[in-house]
Amino acid sequence: MYKLLKKCGNARRGEFTTPHGVVQTPVFMNVGTLAAIKGAVSSIDLEEIGCQVELSNTYHLHLRPGDEVVRKMGGLHKFMNWSRPILTDSGGFQVFSLSKMRKIKEEGVYFSSHIDGRKIFMGPEESMRIQSNLASTIAMAFDECIPNPSPREYVEDSVARTTRWLYRCKDELNRLNSLPDTINNKQMLFGINQGGIYEDIRIEHAKTIAKLDLDGYAIGGLAVGETHEEMYRIIDAVAPHLPQDKPIYLMGVGIPSNILEAVDRGVDFFDCVLPARNGRHGHVFTKDGKINLMNAKFELDANPIDEGCQCPACKHYSRAYIRHLFKAKELLAMRLCVLHNLYFYNNLMKEIREAIDGDYFQDYKKQKLEQWGGRA
Repeated sequence: MYKLLKKCGNARRGEFTTPHGVVQTPVFMNVGTLAAIKGAVSSIDLEEIGCQVELSNTYHLHLRPGDEVVRKMGGLHKFMNWSRPILTDSGGFQVFSLSKMRKIKEEGVYFSSHIDGRKIFMGPEESMRIQSNLASTIAMAFDECIPNPSPREYVEDSVARTTRWLYRCKDELNRLNSLPDTINNKQMLFGINQGGIYEDIRIEHAKTIAKLDLDGYAIGGLAVGETHEEMYRIIDAVAPHLPQDKPIYLMGVGIPSNILEAVDRGVDFFDCVLPARNGRHGHVFTKDGKINLMNAKFELDANPIDEGCQCPACKHYSRAYIRHLFKAKELLAMRLCVLHNLYFYNNLMKEIREAIDGDYFQDYKKQKLEQWGGRA
């Protein structure tokens, strides 16, 4: 259940109650594709850095270790020792990212595994069954993520199929939640709005899926080739047509400035691999923008990554030391930078919530964008 607590313009401050706890929104979900954050960050670390929701991947966990293994271990929460909410994406993005190894049919998608090439089939029912085995808090509907730009005729056909898949997802999850041996029989379902960069297709699709009264709604198929301006235009067009009493999730976004702009347009949930991926390569976020710790100018820099930051890296180590760890190829370098970047994102969301609560979000957004100066 989503409860709107406050609005500041279109920016929304809410609480989302789930079977695994209450999520304060806007929120950034920390991405742990294989039930682990890349960079040697544990579920215990996630609690320390203020993570509210962890996100794992249906397709990847289906391959390794296998969703049946996770089920036998009591579901993802027990398996990875994480008590707070987990969202699992449906595998639909792999339809996009593994485009050279798949065939899309009405019944679903035929894949070749990126690991060993073996044949895999996944449709709406299979995706729901895998996610039910994983026992995540929130299951995402199975959809096709369309590359931008795509021909209008293809987008129309794809969106119509995604809608038909959504009905099948809802029916199958309702069936699974009714079974006595289902681990999480209160698993929630989010639908996904698609339509490329065509506003009219997006709006019509939003109106159609809004009638299904799902637990939440995502805007998918963005940050996949279009400009930031096109992305903002689509959010502006779509968000008003999604149910305002449900959370709105912008999938796969993004950089800090994207998040501020999307919050300003009414978005509640975010996720992106970017902070962890950047951290693993020494690129870290600060209040003055992103810096690269591999640069020679940090060799004798005794300052923390970001002055005043309360993350585990900044409280105990210098830029010079972390740079040395990277040069020496020590894994601790990645771990410290990933911890810092995730803390930065989680803390950014906390500050955004406080700004909406305090009616100063517009001033906060303006100040942050000026501070980062395009370096975020």
